[in-house]
Amino acid sequence: MMFSGQLTQKAESVIDHARTAGIMIATAESCTGGLVAGLLTSLAGASDVFERGFVTYSNEAKTELLGIPTAIIAAHGAVSAEIARRMATQCLLKSNADIAVSITGVAGPGGSAHKPAGLVYFGLAVRDHPVRVLCQRFGDRGRNTVRLAAVETALALFEQGVDLIAQIEPGIAD
Repeated sequence: MMFSGQLTQKAESVIDHARTAGIMIATAESCTGGLVAGLLTSLAGASDVFERGFVTYSNEAKTELLGIPTAIIAAHGAVSAEIARRMATQCLLKSNADIAVSITGVAGPGGSAHKPAGLVYFGLAVRDHPVRVLCQRFGDRGRNTVRLAAVETALALFEQGVDLIAQIEPGIAD
């Protein structure tokens, strides 16, 4: 999948801001299947800031790679605020990153009345801050459209994370 110029520019901005701030970032992706990591690492110099990415598409991967208990997944469902929170938290704990973004959702087609296509949860974990969870309802606009919208949201969350760290250490991300 090729990324638009606008999305690539946003990814370049994330890398530049993180580099300026001396921040490492990581991803834990489910419905995007590694697209955020793929976009970031398609850019020269990404290794300065991109520490690692976890592609945890299956529930088993969420358990094996991120340590999310199967009972928690069964209780909340893989597409939930609780799983997005745990994915981001565990991504941060299992990496050397300062900021982790997680994504879990229903890209489509399909879904259900309770969890329709286009429902995506994001987690933002920033060292020394409470984890934030965001729920987006992109609508049943097609699998690729939902996945790319999720990538764009993830990039915006990385920018928010850099801003949070900059508030703790003024002057770093100027």
